[in-house]
Amino acid sequence: MRRISLLCAAAGLAVTAFMAASPAEASYHLIRWQDTGFCQIWDESIPTTPWPAGYHRASASVPTFIDALAAKDAALKNGHCTW
Repeated sequence: MRRISLLCAAAGLAVTAFMAASPAEASYHLIRWQDTGFCQIWDESIPTTPWPAGYHRASASVPTFIDALAAKDAALKNGHCTW
């Protein structure tokens, strides 16, 4: 019985170490506020929606924050968003 407990503890530590070593999968997209036209980068890993509800999704999901910044810059240059 002691060997099984030791095996379970070792397996638990291995799973914990693997989860800590793997990078987090985050994705981002732009939201545009309807009343002001201001665009904001939204992290999809946040479990809630933006508040207040006067916004719409202005871009497709991108894998990194840097990609989201590039999308925001392009939207600003094209006049789709205000600063």
